[in-house]
Amino acid sequence: MTACGLDFGTSNSTLGIAGPEGTRMIALEGRHETLPSAIFFDFETHHPAFGRAAINAYVAGGEGRLMRSIKSVLGTSLIDEETLLGRRRVGFREVIGLVIRHIKATAEAATGVELTRVVHGRPVHFVDGDAAADARAEDALADIARASGFSDVSFQYEPIAAALAYEAQVTREEIALIADIGGGTSDFSIVRIGPDHAAKPDRAGDILANEGLRIGGTDFDRLLSLEAVMPHLGYRSPLLRDGLLTPNHLFVDLATWAKINFLYTPGVLADVRRLMREARRPELLERLAIVLEQHLGHALAMRVEEGKIALSDHERVEIDLALVEAGLTAPTTRERLGVAVADPVQRLATQTRDCLTQAGLRADQVDAVFLTGGSTLLPAVRGAIIGAMPGARIVEGDKFGAVGLGLTIEAKRRYG
Repeated sequence: MTACGLDFGTSNSTLGIAGPEGTRMIALEGRHETLPSAIFFDFETHHPAFGRAAINAYVAGGEGRLMRSIKSVLGTSLIDEETLLGRRRVGFREVIGLVIRHIKATAEAATGVELTRVVHGRPVHFVDGDAAADARAEDALADIARASGFSDVSFQYEPIAAALAYEAQVTREEIALIADIGGGTSDFSIVRIGPDHAAKPDRAGDILANEGLRIGGTDFDRLLSLEAVMPHLGYRSPLLRDGLLTPNHLFVDLATWAKINFLYTPGVLADVRRLMREARRPELLERLAIVLEQHLGHALAMRVEEGKIALSDHERVEIDLALVEAGLTAPTTRERLGVAVADPVQRLATQTRDCLTQAGLRADQVDAVFLTGGSTLLPAVRGAIIGAMPGARIVEGDKFGAVGLGLTIEAKRRYG
């Protein structure tokens, strides 16, 4: 029986094992140690595909349903609800369980050992400002892990796990701010680390502050989509009646990963067709109808995500919308993205300062800022975090693997 550290993420997941020889991360898909947290239910074969294979099956036009960012239902009422997959209804707990069981089985096949003990990663807050809902979310994830075959389940905050991964590479004592900006949540910890601290059986005294927000990469995707893409589908376009605009909820749901599938119903499509007759520019809503009719929502969201990532390196990009209409593009800029995400970015800056206050530290007392999570690549996000402590050394962590490695280090400490 072997212990492992499991980072089940909103966008990507990793797993590492802790054995007598040390810790190591496991390739979960081909040579990749990361598995996109995606599942595609094939309505013809009735077999699910996972990760990149799931996304490829969806893009190839297979008859079925893609689900991404399913971790985001933890802490919401959706966790105890069901969703329609073909002709059968499946609970969201079962969907998450399928992904976790796949990760566990893949790792066991690769290592030849049974995984029974797990340190599961969790955000500082699944739910902002609701301790009871937060506890229910952890309980739900623990129940799913046990149902997936883990007999011993414990949790560690994801930024603390990232701190343990960073600690493995430092040679002297430091006070570090850990910023883990993932797909669904943003988490901050201030931790005292160093070689002399790593061997302590209890690290509670080294954790100086923990803060977190339910803000992440999928929120930035949604805001960029509403700013740059959805207007091409009729978002906020005028109706024939003076002063009225198209209703927002259709476009907000289409821009939100976890809600896209709920739009694929005859009733929603009929509403859009009726709306076209009331619109000053019905050709825009015709594009929306095409997206719903052909189930292009996730493919559209992927284009937006690709555009967001490209803006980390380029000042201007053209988001390709040819899947909706030949030659259609949505030009956007880094500045425009910055405007779209200004509110959540400001909240991240505030959270960083609150973390300092909780730790009782001045900004100049923090030695290093350790950045992990894919959204730390966004210039606006980096600026908000780094700007709070300009004198600290910036350390670039493994954007998708640092948390999983830290959880595995913690699994070795807890389970031997």
